[in-house]
Amino acid sequence: MMGKFLDWLKERIKHWTKPASSVLIVGILSDLTRSHTDLVVENALLRQQLIVLQRQIKQPQLSNPDRFRLVFLSHFTAFWKQALHIVQPDTLLRWHRELFQFYWRRKSQGKSKISPETIALIQEMAKENQLWGAERIRGELLKLGIEVSKRTVQRYMPKEKKTGSSGQNWATFLKNQASGIWACDFTVVYDWLFRQWYVFVVMELRTRRIIHTRVTKYPTDKWMAQQLREATPWGQGPKYFIRDHYKKYAAHFLAVAGSIKEVKTPYRTPEANGGCERFMGSLRRECMNHILIYDDKHLQRVATEYTSYFNQERLHQGIDQRTPDHYDQTRLKPKIQKNLMDE
Repeated sequence: MMGKFLDWLKERIKHWTKPASSVLIVGILSDLTRSHTDLVVENALLRQQLIVLQRQIKQPQLSNPDRFRLVFLSHFTAFWKQALHIVQPDTLLRWHRELFQFYWRRKSQGKSKISPETIALIQEMAKENQLWGAERIRGELLKLGIEVSKRTVQRYMPKEKKTGSSGQNWATFLKNQASGIWACDFTVVYDWLFRQWYVFVVMELRTRRIIHTRVTKYPTDKWMAQQLREATPWGQGPKYFIRDHYKKYAAHFLAVAGSIKEVKTPYRTPEANGGCERFMGSLRRECMNHILIYDDKHLQRVATEYTSYFNQERLHQGIDQRTPDHYDQTRLKPKIQKNLMDE
């Protein structure tokens, strides 16, 4: 009777401490009660199952606790590289470095060494005295017997940008200078017979408005002078005119330009005439790449229609999402725009 009870108890203990337990600690404790042969056989079975999984699952998903357990267990055996199957040894070393960085980052942060009252005082000083810097606030705190470093003061100062400054940034400065500046450029288009045509464009930089667009097969000096004459009727021209070093800008063109000051872009620097270059890119991407051109008349009609769309309907980021023809109109407030959209 006693022998049967011991056998039953032994079976129950084996069942309670079975190796298939999903809890790592329980599995380790159960291994302490098993023989060396059982462990070797179990390792062989687990290794064979891992080989099967490796053939089916290329990238197993591991959680952060899984990574921590693998790093922790690898420190207790010299054969940890041979024991890894679902990850590479370099991956385990990388996890260890990341865990080390996380540990020291949390340890270095720690708790603040200054009181909440001092932090509130720094923020109040910075808010009430917007012209004070971190060093000035630090000096005022020293008068009160509070010793803190400049870096500590900077950490707790508000990060809000100062408003009401009389200065202007570079973007505003360049936009102000764009008034009275025109630019011109050429682009090449091929028709269905692979004939080459030139599209000449004149743009006002401030508003991005296309002043003049014409097509030709032979851009001679006289032809270009005529285009400038048509773009500036009754003497209405810009103060500065940006162009490249194309040889066709010759005597006739210069005679028509008269008092207009020409600004030549450097060699091989298309970004120096970025406004026209962007228009040429838009003309190709949005129009010419989708149309088969027949001849110069067809090309002129297409270029004119696209120029009308570009000036009247196409919004431009460079002018705050406005159209060139409506550049000087007062923009609607966001609230009014939302109401119009709701209607």
